[in-house]
Amino acid sequence: MVASAALTLCCFAPHASAQQPGQGAPEGSTWGIGVGLISTQKPYIGVDRENTLLPMIQFENRYVRLFGPTVEVKLPGLKLDGSQHLDFRLVGQMNLDGAGYEADDAPILAGMAERKGGFWAGAKVKWHNGLADVNLEWLADASSYSKGQRVSLGLEKIWRLGDKLMFTPRVGLAWVDSNYVDYYFGVRTTEARAGRPAYAGRSAVIPGAGARAVYRFDAHHSVMVDARVASLGDAIKNSPLVDASTENRVLMAYIYRF
Repeated sequence: MVASAALTLCCFAPHASAQQPGQGAPEGSTWGIGVGLISTQKPYIGVDRENTLLPMIQFENRYVRLFGPTVEVKLPGLKLDGSQHLDFRLVGQMNLDGAGYEADDAPILAGMAERKGGFWAGAKVKWHNGLADVNLEWLADASSYSKGQRVSLGLEKIWRLGDKLMFTPRVGLAWVDSNYVDYYFGVRTTEARAGRPAYAGRSAVIPGAGARAVYRFDAHHSVMVDARVASLGDAIKNSPLVDASTENRVLMAYIYRF
């Protein structure tokens, strides 16, 4: 999404793996390849819904996890008691939630400089307990295009429906700083024109919700559907480039595990 951004808003992004519902983290290495279709509606005025077909690669062992554009390095965890523990990870992600645009994406963007997605890096902690999983994640623009930062807090609950189906609803909040909003939704003085005044972005809070379903046909074949919607903060909705109060994204993927 945007202030939310390709396979993954933090709490609004899919952190699904292709492992069998009901199993724990893999002790050995698991590999998977597949294909995904992402359908995204960004909030820019006149921009068409964007549908993107892309290859999917999944790899996981006790040290690292790769899924789509996101890689996580697993750090030593902390066990609190019999039903609670903390997981710590370093995170890297390409093109955060599909953020960015080109001038020819919509008439309102004509004459604007390209805004690039870049590479984002940071860390996250997940609190596993008997009721739900709580995620806290911080990411910064390591490519320095926006020089922005995002902090996300999310709550999700995994429901295992039999041996094949896993359903995970989630809610969350994401905070993005003024650099992020100014880069992706601001209008520089040199870009201002009639109907598109100069605009300097401020930090914003973005609440959102989503759900993910993973169905595993057998030991090799699985499909995933992930949908999310986010309510954009005032600093984003007030941009002269924007005419929507929400944005949404749907991901459908097929994964073959070796």
